[in-house]
Amino acid sequence: MMTTALIVGPLVLICTVFPFSVRYHVARLWVALVLWSAKICCGLSYQVEGLENIKGIDAAIVLCKHQSAFETIALRLILPMQTALLKKSLLKLPMWGWALATLKPIAIDRSKQRESLKILLKQGKAFLQEGLWVVVFPEGTRAAPGEVKKFNVGGAILAEKTGYPVIPIAHNAGLFWPRNSFLKYPGIIKIKIGPVITTKNRKATDINYEAAEWIAQAMTEL
Repeated sequence: MMTTALIVGPLVLICTVFPFSVRYHVARLWVALVLWSAKICCGLSYQVEGLENIKGIDAAIVLCKHQSAFETIALRLILPMQTALLKKSLLKLPMWGWALATLKPIAIDRSKQRESLKILLKQGKAFLQEGLWVVVFPEGTRAAPGEVKKFNVGGAILAEKTGYPVIPIAHNAGLFWPRNSFLKYPGIIKIKIGPVITTKNRKATDINYEAAEWIAQAMTEL
């Protein structure tokens, strides 16, 4: 991952002179390479269930379980063109972070919650209107398998304010690609994409609860 990022990162930066879609697809090729390498080197692959739930949707807000670095990478390949809510500090990482900064991230300082919500609502709405999906990890940080963290309501507030649908996603990546671990374990990561959650004329707390409940139930099945 590190070696290829040093190669692809500069390519993404060079592509800033071209339309956004060009550098996005260059970065997406890197994601495909990383996942292929994980399969070859670590015997780790993945399966996706529920792709039919996202057909025909122009833009949506994704509320995804957060266990691993895997999903932050893999969703770039699985879902349509997207942006993600992430820590601003990631953009300071040499080369990889600089390239990430060109991919229209919604970068926030988690210590400033009110300011972060304003950024999410403003930029999230603009990106949705551009046709980008907005990926949010409502737990805020990675949770170990079996650990349950409270869902932050920011992504649901964005859904309430904009009326765009919410797509919940569950997975068990933490079992194979653990947080804070160099080792990756062979197996098949299972990713489950849930049915569309409608958001028009609904409160954020309602939306958030429905997404959290669906993900919790899906996690027991995984």
